[in-house]
Amino acid sequence: MHRLSLREGMEFMKMAEIDLSVTKLGKATIPSPLNDVNYEEENSTVVYEKDARKIVEEYRRDGKLLAFEKAGPQRMVYHDSAWSKAAILTAGGICPGLNDVIKGLTRTLMVRYQVPIVYGIKYGYQGLVPAFGHEPLLLTPDMVDDIHESGGTILGSSRGRQDEKIMVDTLERMNINMLFCVGGDGTLRCAHDIVKEIARRRLNISVIGIPKTIDNDISFIDKTFGFETAVYATNSVIMAAHNEAKGAPNGIGLIHVMGRDSGFIAAYATLANTHINYCLVPEVEFQLYDGPLALLPSLGRRLKERKHAVIIVAEGAGQYLFKNQDGGRDKSGNKLHNNIGLFLKDEINQWATDNKFDVNVKYFDPSYMIRSLPANGTDAVFCQLLAQCAVHAAMHGCTDMVVGHWNESFTHVPIAMATSQRKKIDPKSQIWLSVKSVTWSH
Repeated sequence: MHRLSLREGMEFMKMAEIDLSVTKLGKATIPSPLNDVNYEEENSTVVYEKDARKIVEEYRRDGKLLAFEKAGPQRMVYHDSAWSKAAILTAGGICPGLNDVIKGLTRTLMVRYQVPIVYGIKYGYQGLVPAFGHEPLLLTPDMVDDIHESGGTILGSSRGRQDEKIMVDTLERMNINMLFCVGGDGTLRCAHDIVKEIARRRLNISVIGIPKTIDNDISFIDKTFGFETAVYATNSVIMAAHNEAKGAPNGIGLIHVMGRDSGFIAAYATLANTHINYCLVPEVEFQLYDGPLALLPSLGRRLKERKHAVIIVAEGAGQYLFKNQDGGRDKSGNKLHNNIGLFLKDEINQWATDNKFDVNVKYFDPSYMIRSLPANGTDAVFCQLLAQCAVHAAMHGCTDMVVGHWNESFTHVPIAMATSQRKKIDPKSQIWLSVKSVTWSH
């Protein structure tokens, strides 16, 4: 799968604004209990810039290179595993691979590091607030043995901010010294608030994030788990939409997929299955009737020439077409979008009626089907490696960070950087130019 370049997929950020240093609870002084592993040197890094010429320019200009800490096992650890207790929670929307990550964390903690107790916190951050009444699970290697075969999360999930003071009270009461938070940007921002409260109390609790979003929109990370499975899962839907479109005169298959602010699923699905003729994403504006990017006149020309069309639209695309219609916000504070898929279906039908010809629109919305699947092969491998790196980071005493992936390596990314902005498709990037090259452009 294509990897993002330095600027591709992220809004421009000045070098002076980027701080990739990771917080440590203290010096790691305990020899690692791991055997037969290749330890990472403590100062191992992964260079941020990917273009060799720019790397040379940066070094000549600054005398150093901006770089991530490289993830992996360390010779010395901070937490004494024999006296440790860990907790795992999943928050936000579900996503392919959540159970793989839970299994990977549990097994790495208990089998590799011999941590005696690992709790599964039920229903996200609600599980750290006693008033909700969600009792934690005691996770074991046997309990998680086959959970990767199922989609969703055995721990459940929830949205919405909770009081970090109450949550840290719970962590103290349970004697937790490692907390793993699996989720997207809202989950990570809440984890950062927990870290600040932990620091205020001068507690030694590592808080590690594992980035989860099928939208693939977390900054300073080239891909998140679940995204590859989501793209793969669109294939059967696209084939169905294509077959339906070809099976009727002026047939149109209209597919609505997730992508609140970033259209990576729609774009990659278009490249993975080139039956798609129109790809609509939040990053690129389009109009319905007038202008060079007007959808409906182009669709009319396509139907006259080819008799069918397939359209894929990300949920956040075309929101400016909804006049004075505020969708509100969800419990995580994310802006709720109006349904662009159903809107387009109605507009296409009305446009066809106004122009006195028949169309046959078949509408597909596989959003929840896609995100509730188990992870596919390569995505499952990615989940396992992310989980292992998260445990290595926690045991070393890292905190307030997420495990990322950059330049074919796993990395440590400060939560503040990962949540600083949305990663988006650059309309000038090779990815978007490739999408344009395989879709209808008449």
